[in-house]
Amino acid sequence: MESKLKPKLVFVHGIGGPRDPDEQLMEWKRALAGGARAAKLASDISALTMDWLADCSFAYYGDLFADDEPQSVGGPDDLDDEEAAIVLGLLAEFLEEEAARPENQGDRALARVRAQLSPDGQPQGVVGAGRHLWAVATAVVAVPGVAHAARWATASDVLRTWSQPARYLRRKDKDAQKTTLDERIRARVLACLDPARPTVVVGHSLGSVVAFETLASYEGPVPLLVTIGSPIATSGLVWPRLRPRPPATPDCVDRWLDFWDGDDLIVPRRKLANRVRPNERGVKPTPRQFESRMWWAHGATTYLGRAEVAEPLMRTLSAVSAATDASAGTNSPAGTDASAGTAAPAAGS
Repeated sequence: MESKLKPKLVFVHGIGGPRDPDEQLMEWKRALAGGARAAKLASDISALTMDWLADCSFAYYGDLFADDEPQSVGGPDDLDDEEAAIVLGLLAEFLEEEAARPENQGDRALARVRAQLSPDGQPQGVVGAGRHLWAVATAVVAVPGVAHAARWATASDVLRTWSQPARYLRRKDKDAQKTTLDERIRARVLACLDPARPTVVVGHSLGSVVAFETLASYEGPVPLLVTIGSPIATSGLVWPRLRPRPPATPDCVDRWLDFWDGDDLIVPRRKLANRVRPNERGVKPTPRQFESRMWWAHGATTYLGRAEVAEPLMRTLSAVSAATDASAGTNSPAGTDASAGTAAPAAGS
C-alpha cells in the first residue's frame, strides 16, 4: 500500500506568458532527471519521473497575470506610473550589474542608457515614469551586447521581462473579493503544499520571491528550499519590498540552497546569505555559484539540468522518502529500488 506520507516536490515558475502546467511539470521533471543522471544518481530517475519518490506539482499562476493583461505590454501606456517606476528601478540595477562586467567596461552605449535612466543624477520619480521607461527600454535594445545576451529584440521584450515582478511587488490589482494579485499568486503555491507531508520547494526567478513569501507563513515541514536564478537580493526594488520584514529564512525551512549562475544576467551579485536573517534554528541560504558560459543562463530547465542543483535536491527527496516509508511501514513499488538504491548515499550527504 502506498504511503500517505510520501513527500512532495513543488516547482514554482518565474515570469513568462501563459503555459500548460502539465507540460511544464513534465519538462521540469525531465530536466531534473537529466541533472540526476549527470550527478550519477541514475537509480533515482525512474522514481522521480513516475512519482514514486514524491508527488510532484507545478504551482502555476501565469494565467493570473494574463487576466490582468500583463502580456499586452507593448507601449508606454500599458503600465501605470507606479508599475513603470518599479520597472525603472529593476532595470537600473540590472544595467548597473551589466556595467560592472569586465566585457562591458567602456561600453559607451551602455553608459548612455544608464545616464538616460537618471538624467539629473537623481532616481526617476513616479510621475511620468511610463513615458520615461519606454524611452529607456528603446535605448536598451540598441546596446548590442546586453540586448543579445538578454534576448531582447524590442522595447516590448524589455518591459515583458520586468513588468510581472513589478505587478507582483506593487501589491494591488484587487479582484472582486478584494484579494490582491500577489495574494492570489501565493494562494496558488499554497494550494500545492500539504502541511501533513514534507515538501521540497524549488522556486525559479520571480517564483523564488513567491515561494519565499508563501513559506513565510507556512507551518508544514520543508526539508529543502531551492532557489535558482533568484532576484531576491536585488537591492533597488525587490529587497525593500519583500514581506515579511526584515526578510528571514522561513521557520518551516530546514535547509536553503541558492543556486546562481555567474552568467545569469537576471541574478544580482549580492548573495542572499549576506542579507537574509537566519530562522529560529539558525538556517540561512547557502550560496552555490557556478559558471555555465552560456549566452542565456537564466532558464529554469538549464539550472535543473545541472548536477550541482540536482544532486542535493534528489538526495534530500530520497532521504525524506526513505524516512517516511520507514515510519509508515511501507515498501517502495516493486522493482524500483527507489529507497534501497539511494538511502545509503543520502545518509552520508
